[in-house]
Amino acid sequence: MANVLTVKDLRVHFHDAAPDRFAVDGLNLTVAEGEIIGLVGESGSGKTVTAMSISGLLPREKAQVSGSITLDGHEIFACSDQEILTILGDELGVVFQEPMTSMDPVMRIGPQIEECLRNHRRLSKAQRRQLALEAMAQVELPEPERIYRKYPHELSGGMLQRVMIAAAIVSRPKLLLADEPTTALDVSVQAEILTLLKKLNRESGMAIMLISHDLHVVRKLCSRVAVMQRGKLVEDRPMEDIFRNPRHPYTQQLIAAIPGRDRHLF
Repeated sequence: MANVLTVKDLRVHFHDAAPDRFAVDGLNLTVAEGEIIGLVGESGSGKTVTAMSISGLLPREKAQVSGSITLDGHEIFACSDQEILTILGDELGVVFQEPMTSMDPVMRIGPQIEECLRNHRRLSKAQRRQLALEAMAQVELPEPERIYRKYPHELSGGMLQRVMIAAAIVSRPKLLLADEPTTALDVSVQAEILTLLKKLNRESGMAIMLISHDLHVVRKLCSRVAVMQRGKLVEDRPMEDIFRNPRHPYTQQLIAAIPGRDRHLF
């Protein structure tokens, strides 16, 4: 199976950091077509910087970056800002942790979901609307026609996260990058969002990279886990192998931090 994402020897050094302190230090990682992988680590481990690098959202003026990131044949570091925007629309969908801060509070839900289509597809207004409604139905938003006309403040956190996922998948990307998509949600809504992501993967074949600090969340969705510590990848193995026989001391600590009752489920 071909890789939709290949990261080779990625190094990211922020200009205001100590000379020997790399936010990401020699990362090698792949994501195959249709795969669901978890990228795990505590705050400061480099996982979010990795996500920003993959999506082309890392501010180029703030960091020195080396290595290679290839997304569906496109070398990210060789792309212009305009090309990055095109890739974000066509090849890569991104879901962030806080949907309310990622959305325009004065724009209705429907046009926000359609934004990618306006930028990257030659479609009529009616066609864009229809695709947006289909994406909303796909993420199981109730009464898509009604929600299409609402504003972000009129929806709950769980519904807003579904809206963000609809906006990310409306153009049918090859890879969905979900950065802590359930952290701000309560446990029951967390489970609904994870079930939804698994369903989208199963039905569309879209690859998913789930970024999280929580191994308990990752094990519900992912078939493979990559563990980062202090900018380095310390372990990258199938999920079952990670939990049955964690090799790195840091991975062992992450598993030990899972509440005892839940840890025994592995």
